[in-house]
Amino acid sequence: MELSYTSPQSPPTAPDTPATGVGTVSAYAALTREVREAGLLRRRPVRGLVLLIVTAALLAGGWWLFAAVGDSWWQLAVAAPLAFAFTQCGFRGHEAGHRQTFRSKRLNNVVGLLFGNLFIGLGFGWWMNKHNRHHAHPNQVGRDPDIETGALVFDGDDAPGRAGTLGFLTRHQAALFFPLLLLEGWNLHVASLRALRTVRTSAPAPVAIEALLLLLHTAAYLTAVALVLSPLKALVFVLVQQGLFGLYLGASFAPNHKGMEMLGRDQRLDFLSSQVLTSRNVRGGPVTDFLLGGLNYQIEHHLFPNMPTSALPLTQPLVRTRCAELALPYTETGLIDSYRQALRHLHAVGAPARTTA
Repeated sequence: MELSYTSPQSPPTAPDTPATGVGTVSAYAALTREVREAGLLRRRPVRGLVLLIVTAALLAGGWWLFAAVGDSWWQLAVAAPLAFAFTQCGFRGHEAGHRQTFRSKRLNNVVGLLFGNLFIGLGFGWWMNKHNRHHAHPNQVGRDPDIETGALVFDGDDAPGRAGTLGFLTRHQAALFFPLLLLEGWNLHVASLRALRTVRTSAPAPVAIEALLLLLHTAAYLTAVALVLSPLKALVFVLVQQGLFGLYLGASFAPNHKGMEMLGRDQRLDFLSSQVLTSRNVRGGPVTDFLLGGLNYQIEHHLFPNMPTSALPLTQPLVRTRCAELALPYTETGLIDSYRQALRHLHAVGAPARTTA
C-alpha cells in the first residue's frame, strides 16, 4: 500500500446534483484545476524546513528544561511542554507522511521516521498504513480503522451485547472519552511495536530500521528520566507526560470526524461527497492552526491530502463556494462545539447498551 495517500484524479461516477445539474465528480475535477492553477498544491520546502526546526527546538527545549529542573516534583509541570512538543512532532510526521513538506518521497520518509519513531516512539510505517486506509474510506463502517470497535464504539450496531468492562465503557463512553485519551499515547506505542511483526510492502524503511529507532527512543527516554529523577518521581512523570501527550494528540484529531456522517460498509459515494460529508472544520486563526497542526481544515485536507498545511486556509473559500454550488453540506464550527457534537454521537451510540443493562 502506498504510504502517501493521493486523492484520485478520476473519482467514481456519481449522479448529477439536482441543485446544479453538474456532477460532483466533474465538480471535483474543476475544483482541483482551480486549486492547482492558484498554486496551492505547490510544496513550500523552506517554510516546511523552518517548521521542522522550530518543532525540533521545542522538543530540545523541553528536555533542556527537564534537565535544568532536576530531581523535583516541579517536573510534573515540565511534563506539559514536553507533551506539547511530542504532539507537534506527531503533526510533522503526519505532514511528512502525506508528502506535504518535500517533493522527495525518501526525504519525507526520513522526516517521518525521525519525528515519529525516534523523537516520540510512534511507528511511522504503521501509522501511515492505518492513516491511508482512513483517508480512503473516512467514517465508513468496516473500512475506516479509526472507527473500529474497541474500548469505544462508534457504530450503534456494535453496542448491544457488550458486557462486563466493555459494556460499562460503552454505556458511559461519552463521559469517559477524554479520560480514556490519557491512555492514547500508550496505545500508540503498543500498536507501533505490534506492527513490527507484520511484513509490509511500500514501507518507509525496513522493519529493522524502524525497530532500531523505536528502541533508541525508548532507551534514551527512560535513561534520561532515570538519571534525573528518583524512582517514584520518574514513574509519576512518565505517567503524566505520556498521558498529556495522548490527551493532546487525541483531542486534536477528535473534532475531525467524530459525530459526522457515518457511511455503511457497502455504501458508495463519489470522492468529493464522501470526504466533505464525513469531515468537520474547526474555526480559528493562526493560533488554532498551530495548536491543531492544521487539522482544523479537515475538509480541505481530505480533498487535497498532499497540500501543504499553510495552503489549506487559502483553499477553504474555493471549497466552500463549490460545496454551496452543489448544495453539499459544508460543516464548520467552533472547537468546543466540535467536542460537544462528538460526545453527543458517542452518547447516542451507547444508548442500546444502557437500555439492555
